[in-house]
Amino acid sequence: MKNGLTSEKAAEQLKIWGNNELPSAKPKSVWQIALEVIKEPMFVLLLSCGSIYLLLGDYTEGIILLCWVFVIIFITFNQHHKTEKSLEALRQLSSPRALVIRDGLEKRISGREVVPDDVVILQEGDRVPADALVSESNNLTIDESMLTGESLPVRKNDDSENHIYSGTLVVQGKGIVKVISTGTKTEFGKIGVSLQAIEEDGTRLQREMKKLIRNLFIGGAIISTGVIAAFYFSRGEILNALLNGLAAAMALLPEEFPVVLTIFLALGAWRLSKNKILTRKPSAIETLGSATVLCSDKTGTITQNKMEISALSLGESIYYKSDFESNRDNIKELLRGLNYASQTNPIDPMEKAINSEFEAVETSDNQLNLIKEYPLSKEMFAMTRVLKSEVDNSIAAYCKGAPETIYKLCGLTDAEITNYTKIVHELALKGYRVLAAARSSWNNTELPEKQSDFSFHFLGIVAFEDPIRPEVPQAIRECNKAGIKVIMITGDYPATAKSIANQIGLKHNENVLTGTELQSMSDNELNERIRHTNVFARIIPEQKLQIIKALKANGEIVAMTGDGVNDAPALKAADIGVAMGLKGTDVAREASSLVLLDDNFASIVHAIRLGRRIFDNLEKAMSYIIAIHIPIIGLVLMPAFFSWLPILLMPLHIVFLELIIDPVCAIAFESEQEEKRIMSRPPRKTNELFFGWNKIILSLFKGLILLGMVMVIYFVSINEGHSGGEIRAIAFSSLIIGNVFLILTSLSETRNFVSIILEKNIAVIVISLVALILLILTISIPFLTNIFSFEFPGYKHFLPALIGAITMLITLELIKYFKQSNLAKDDKTTN
Repeated sequence: MKNGLTSEKAAEQLKIWGNNELPSAKPKSVWQIALEVIKEPMFVLLLSCGSIYLLLGDYTEGIILLCWVFVIIFITFNQHHKTEKSLEALRQLSSPRALVIRDGLEKRISGREVVPDDVVILQEGDRVPADALVSESNNLTIDESMLTGESLPVRKNDDSENHIYSGTLVVQGKGIVKVISTGTKTEFGKIGVSLQAIEEDGTRLQREMKKLIRNLFIGGAIISTGVIAAFYFSRGEILNALLNGLAAAMALLPEEFPVVLTIFLALGAWRLSKNKILTRKPSAIETLGSATVLCSDKTGTITQNKMEISALSLGESIYYKSDFESNRDNIKELLRGLNYASQTNPIDPMEKAINSEFEAVETSDNQLNLIKEYPLSKEMFAMTRVLKSEVDNSIAAYCKGAPETIYKLCGLTDAEITNYTKIVHELALKGYRVLAAARSSWNNTELPEKQSDFSFHFLGIVAFEDPIRPEVPQAIRECNKAGIKVIMITGDYPATAKSIANQIGLKHNENVLTGTELQSMSDNELNERIRHTNVFARIIPEQKLQIIKALKANGEIVAMTGDGVNDAPALKAADIGVAMGLKGTDVAREASSLVLLDDNFASIVHAIRLGRRIFDNLEKAMSYIIAIHIPIIGLVLMPAFFSWLPILLMPLHIVFLELIIDPVCAIAFESEQEEKRIMSRPPRKTNELFFGWNKIILSLFKGLILLGMVMVIYFVSINEGHSGGEIRAIAFSSLIIGNVFLILTSLSETRNFVSIILEKNIAVIVISLVALILLILTISIPFLTNIFSFEFPGYKHFLPALIGAITMLITLELIKYFKQSNLAKDDKTTN
């Protein structure tokens, strides 16, 4: 053991067992990302449209569409590259180094080079590099929370508690261990490998998009064929018939859908990254807005993941944190005793808290030297440090540990023990972790063998807590208002869980489900019980997967946070897995959809808010696309079925329109502000379709109003005796102006168009001005009027187009106003 492995033996073991690391996916190349993007059904539509237009000679539209594909591949690749780069940086930070004995010498090596049978020396602050057995222990205490979910550190010795696990952290003491397994053979590694068996569901929007695209292909082919036939039989011109058939196909195939969806998700990932959230799977952004349940860890997400002294008890008095400043003299001796019983530069969270509080009250500069330390043992749950003063050479022993052990060391009476036990119980009910402290003077030169041989004097009791993050209560209130059920899952005791739940405003009605109870439940019993349970205590990470499955069985859309290795299966099974960036493991991060860089619960709630905004804007953009295609389809079909009407829209006109539609949808709708009361409404119902009939009917209605307005202008122009070119120019102008006004009224469902203009959505203003300027140029410059087959009728003849567009805008704004008024009345009735 003392010599460790030889270098030759270590090299041989490395060949047999491989590097001590998990096989992680290699970064995807630009071609792999491009292939993934193109394999999406929506891109099949985009590529098909572009290819068809090129084959039919419409090079402008074909090239524009194919250029969009490369733009989207670039955006997707750029986001993927940034995410992988950030994850690699996190991976490097979390990669441990190990102090091993090789050839009889201590040697520090990379954690990936550790092999079975290696002898490893562990000290405070070290990350355990592999699964091992403890050979020697000097108060070796390990934080196993990332593997077991247990928040309290575990003492390890060389008998029953001798297994330690890869990835766990040494918080106190020292030890020598012998490695028994590395890489995928460790407990850490087994869970990473098991993730491959969990299948992820495609999102609902992806499934709907596939169905819609299939229907569009079929419908477009049938109608285009019908237009060609109708035009040919009514007019007898095959070339014009084909031209109109192509125009109908272009009008019917809303190729903006794939462009808009991909850009929304890519820009959504960028917006989330600005709020310290990395997006590993862009499809999760769409699901964020419809999350109905948010399952969160307690430690580090709801709480700050650090210990703080919450209360100090001396005699019968209890001083809470708010009382410390005014009672500094009273608490100083107890804090001094606790501090001197702790390490000088502590790693243990409780010792850090003691040190911090002591420095706030102690001003003296008495230098003390450590003479001897008595560690915790199975027989004695207390530790003692013996210190000698440099000032007067006096020796004193300072002890801290479990209250019942300290009572015994101090020889307290039954009455005193009863009194202090009541205080301990009162503090424990609040979820605090409680220790006691004692002090003893020592006048002999020789120190005793056991700490029980000191004559200790009882100093008092200290209570610790992991304080909640100050922003969490507000985030919980936001979730309650938004109809999102928050579930807190912790490995702590029920009393601690209840205390934290009360502090953050999480309703539980004393209904706390423990891991032991969960273990004995059938799936059906858990599915029913989970409907009314918000707090889970004494839960081991494996049970988190059980909780996620039960919630999903009840039809919930589940967002789940996790950091440990054993959290990874639950993260992968959840609809939205959220891994911790600071204290999370690589396995958890790679299984998640999102990575939280600041480990903050409020950031998750902000992500849900942003998810709702993205989803709302995506819905409005898609609704607008459907609406604007109605007048385009109508104006293409009318001349096909009524031979006496002049042809209005040709492929070039549709290309001009779509030069407005594409950028407006991709930029203007995406950058639009969130709707009013976005977090005051319940999540989207799980069975509610993105392209539901209500939304489709409303979009059709808007499109028909615009079509009706253009047709009125069209027939008025015919009645006034204008030529075909003039009629086309006037009707096309009314369509463009109407389209700009349709954009303004469609950008928000809760704000009027005046508010939208005043809020300065720069993209809309710029694109609208550009569209109107281009329109003026196409109807006034002879070269352009010839290309567009226009004739200039005089500016006064465009006044009806403006009046018609304003009438349509007012009509749609009034509909929006009455709809919002009815919703507000319903809300008041409900409340």
